[in-house]
Amino acid sequence: MLITVALGLCASAHAQSPYGIGRTATAAEIAGWNIDIGRDGANLPVGSGSVTHGREVFDQQCVACHGEKGEGGVGDRLVGGQGTIATPKPIKTVGSYWPYAPILFDYIRRAMPQNAPQSLSNDDVYAVSAYILHLNGLLPADATLDARTLSAIKMPNRGMFTGDPRPDVKNPACVTGC
Repeated sequence: MLITVALGLCASAHAQSPYGIGRTATAAEIAGWNIDIGRDGANLPVGSGSVTHGREVFDQQCVACHGEKGEGGVGDRLVGGQGTIATPKPIKTVGSYWPYAPILFDYIRRAMPQNAPQSLSNDDVYAVSAYILHLNGLLPADATLDARTLSAIKMPNRGMFTGDPRPDVKNPACVTGC
């Protein structure tokens, strides 16, 4: 029995070795995954989208999971919850919890719709972001978002996050950009 386990471990170690298994990712493959957006809006792409267009895309792509007005369903609730974060039953939504508007764009572009992530155009992602922010009372109905306007939105919960005081964490002073 012990010999079988030892042989199994050797085979496993050999299979995970750098000898002929896998390959280095190409620059194009890395660029395809390098789509992160900074909390300050760094790396937001060119494009724009209106609240009106966002409602159309939301109705086509998002309603089945997030409800007609972002109230939730199979997917998370996206709207409401303002003023509940410090209560015993916080409602964590885009409008009540998220500290930076550009990360909404990042998440939608990267992960939504769940059945086809990264399938929306940049204009559609700006539009859906605009619609969700509008539903949360953060944008007027006639608003249009682009990299500049999205980065300028101050989310209601931005100042409620605190630094991480653990000694093993770099830059624990402030995670809110203050």
